[in-house]
Amino acid sequence: MRKLIYMVAALMAATTVLAQQDQKAKEIFKEVSEKTQAYKTISANFLFTMENTRENINESNKGSINLKGKKYLVKLPDIGMQVFCDGKTVWNYMEDSNQVTITAVDEEGHELLDPSSIFEIYKQGFSYKFVKEQTVKGKALYFIDLFPESDEEDFTKIRIAIEKKRMMIHSAVTYSKDGNTYGIMVTKISTNQPMDDKQFVFDPAKYKDIEVIDFR
Repeated sequence: MRKLIYMVAALMAATTVLAQQDQKAKEIFKEVSEKTQAYKTISANFLFTMENTRENINESNKGSINLKGKKYLVKLPDIGMQVFCDGKTVWNYMEDSNQVTITAVDEEGHELLDPSSIFEIYKQGFSYKFVKEQTVKGKALYFIDLFPESDEEDFTKIRIAIEKKRMMIHSAVTYSKDGNTYGIMVTKISTNQPMDDKQFVFDPAKYKDIEVIDFR
């Protein structure tokens, strides 16, 4: 899951064209961030993929997310995983083992598990550049590459596609050092739907014989 929503890649010395592309990428991210964060809630269905051509791996799993500020609920029914976050605590529940792992939200790191962070990652810890505008299946998309400034990250690049018409994130692909490519594509999205905060908190008492691992 930490590959869901985040290596060093040094950019060549900035030319005039590259500088313009970087500025364009920043302006696009700024507009997407402001528009998205103006919504009180976001609900979306997505397709999560993992591919490694060397190992002949090609997996895909459907999922859904409810997002309300820093609170979120992610469900991956194909693999029996649910992730709850109330903004302070993260509960990662695995159905097959009836086990929940509890951790505190990392406010300082680039927490890949936090879907809301994708709207802010352009602000720090990354260099970025505008790649191209391309129409895919009838949708005009902006493609922007982000490169981590820290060499301690386990990925080299994130390529984000943004739908030009609605200025919302269409997909994100993370290129990992281990040869894996992780992708998330939004298949359906709705905004400003009522959401009860209770759904973002995991209650172990509702699961008989559950194993609780608390790292807080």
